[in-house]
Amino acid sequence: MRISLCNEVIAGRPFAQQCELAAMIGYDGLELAPFTLGDDPWRLPQAARSELRRAAADAGIAIPSFHAILYVPKDASITTADSALRVRTIEIMRELIALAADLGARTLVHGSALTRTLEAGDEDGGRQRGIDSLAAVAATAEAANIVYCIEPLAPKQTPFVNTVAEAVAIVNAIGSPAIRTMIDCSAAANTEAESIPELIRRFVPTGRIAHIHFNDPNRRGPGEGTLPFAPIVAALKEALYSGDAAVEPFIYEPDGPTCAARQIGYLRGIIEGSAA
Repeated sequence: MRISLCNEVIAGRPFAQQCELAAMIGYDGLELAPFTLGDDPWRLPQAARSELRRAAADAGIAIPSFHAILYVPKDASITTADSALRVRTIEIMRELIALAADLGARTLVHGSALTRTLEAGDEDGGRQRGIDSLAAVAATAEAANIVYCIEPLAPKQTPFVNTVAEAVAIVNAIGSPAIRTMIDCSAAANTEAESIPELIRRFVPTGRIAHIHFNDPNRRGPGEGTLPFAPIVAALKEALYSGDAAVEPFIYEPDGPTCAARQIGYLRGIIEGSAA
């Protein structure tokens, strides 16, 4: 299991320096938030894509995954009744899949809560449009050898896809190996009836879980709250999880680099201790 750092934690630095810092403090990669590349990252020129990939390679780390993929454009939506906007959003999703493939990534995580709002009185229609939008990018993801994950989020963030079971039902309905889901520890701890280790033992063996976000329900990183991560790591090992994971805090105190170093040290201590 490779562990990446979500790059917006240290996004104040040039990308090459982000790669160098992440590698130096013990990460295997950077999980890229496309908005950190500009307002229209899906239009990034090929030369710039090659430069990003080279920067990661020079630092000895990977770019295994993307997240926050539709933070820009601000009006993107997979659930809207505006068909023109939905078609445009789907096309951007496809372009981001191509960008991920160019950078060597293998997983895209669709959190992007604002793209998943449901209009009052049309909730069922919005849910179906969301499912249809995910299905619409399946062939593109398959062709690019990319796994596109719908991320369960807390109800206060979005009313569409709040639990892993709900996400798995959508994945099963679409029926593409390129459309799967993931477990975000912060969201799961705040939303699910089961514990995170129980979720892992239940769903990882199904093959539907393609990614993990390590974070605390207090929106900080692992080791900075009350959520114990040793049982989570143990459950992942027991379930033979072979995907990637990323550290995804939302609060960086005293600063991003300090948090990033503290969080990977905490996780490495658990992982190495459990292997002893």
